[in-house]
Amino acid sequence: MVKEEKIKAAEELRKMIESYPVIGLVDIFKLKANPLQEIRRRIEEFAILKVVRKSTLLHAIRNSSKENVRKLEEFMPTQPAILFSHLDPFLLYREIKKIRPKIFAKEGDVAEEDILVKAGPTELTPGPVIGEFAKARIPVGTEGGKIVIKKDTVVAKKGDKISKDVANILRKLKIKPIPVTLNIVALFENGKIYGKDLLSLVGEGYLNLIKEGFNKALNFSIAIGYPTKENIKYLLSKAYQEAKLLESKLIGGGK
Repeated sequence: MVKEEKIKAAEELRKMIESYPVIGLVDIFKLKANPLQEIRRRIEEFAILKVVRKSTLLHAIRNSSKENVRKLEEFMPTQPAILFSHLDPFLLYREIKKIRPKIFAKEGDVAEEDILVKAGPTELTPGPVIGEFAKARIPVGTEGGKIVIKKDTVVAKKGDKISKDVANILRKLKIKPIPVTLNIVALFENGKIYGKDLLSLVGEGYLNLIKEGFNKALNFSIAIGYPTKENIKYLLSKAYQEAKLLESKLIGGGK
């Protein structure tokens, strides 16, 4: 890109930064072109995603008159993309995180859920590939000149690292089990920057924190014997068990 084109691209980007209330930085490192294009297509109703050169983006940010927008430099990834939207930052983050196109697995990927290979015919012809099915522990046979999977088989359970053998056979079966999403580093609105740690609290993350806090408070109140509406049944049960234990000790001591 010649100097004039770089200046023009930076100026167009600067105008967009001035025009949109919410601006986001995205790290697209290791995100392949196909899932990136799918995500871009699916968010186009509420956001614009532009893949840009880091130098161009930095130039646009530094020349923007928007208050505190230069703070985004502190979050700048090596391979950036930039988001523009009119949605509230937390709503924008939540909506984007719902979009999770799937890609082929690689050796070492972690299964987010059980990976099931269903029974039935495949498009593969018998040959050395039968040995690959065996390595992945998938029972197969042949029928009509094609390989047939004999029964539903879980090749990786949730939390398992995917082996090379499993990754290879899943690719041959055209099964894409690994969901990907945009890695949003930070969102900017009205001079404030919201980092990933804060944004990730929306939805299930926030509810999990509330549940964790409630459980800790409940356990502590039971431990110190402080009665509340929420813990009274646990305290009564604890008192009953302690009374029974004391009774058994007294009776045993009386013998």
